[in-house]
Amino acid sequence: MGETELIEKIASILFKAEREAFEVDRMVDRYPELTSDLAYRIQNRVVELRSQAENSRISGRKLGLTSVAKQQMMGVDEPLYGVLLDRMLLPEESPISLKPFIHPKIEPELAFVFKREIKGPAASVAEVLDATAYVMPALEIIDSRYLNFSFTLLDVIADNASSAGYILGGPCYKPERLDLRLIGMVFKKNGRILSTSTGAAVMGHPARAIAWMANKLAETGQSIRPGEVVLSGALCEATSIAPGDEITVSLDGLGNASAVFTD
Repeated sequence: MGETELIEKIASILFKAEREAFEVDRMVDRYPELTSDLAYRIQNRVVELRSQAENSRISGRKLGLTSVAKQQMMGVDEPLYGVLLDRMLLPEESPISLKPFIHPKIEPELAFVFKREIKGPAASVAEVLDATAYVMPALEIIDSRYLNFSFTLLDVIADNASSAGYILGGPCYKPERLDLRLIGMVFKKNGRILSTSTGAAVMGHPARAIAWMANKLAETGQSIRPGEVVLSGALCEATSIAPGDEITVSLDGLGNASAVFTD
């Protein structure tokens, strides 16, 4: 099977699984010829298919595997990235239906919104911060299309890094007002604390993860565009969600993001 045919085949499987909310087996087990380059090209095709089907557009990016522990668990030494679409932005002020998802989880994030383009291959933490219009607390819904949420690195890259939805909180702050490494985080589910962490949990500094992504995007002629939202990576482990759950992330000095789920 040629590369173009392989990309179209896998992208079609993953797109259909997402649209119809059913699980599929890992792609690497059926297609051992998969590589990182092919996986990202499949990701791009999945995004194209969803954009066309929903009349949606790219609203930003997201990072994953930004902690050393998660990288070691997956046997890799760098993060991964995925794409956010405007239809993935979900309301904070009203209940969110879980019907479109397979086995959703949610994790706390720090969201960056950009006023200027960030383009590699030599993007730095300082450049990321200088180009950031503001930061805010966020929650990301992840929903792997793979059976039992089990996948390899190549599988999850192809599956758009398990992207499913995101919620933005507030208020918004300019990054120079804060030391993002030291921001304390409290993650709650139904009023119970699940985890605490700091911004440094994301590669020592959340902006370092974004600089890495900008440099990685440059390899394929892409960049972070003005107005885009970037979720810099989970501040702790994700938790499963079910109808009736209420999730909150509080970031010290920055505010809160919350979500309530229904069936």
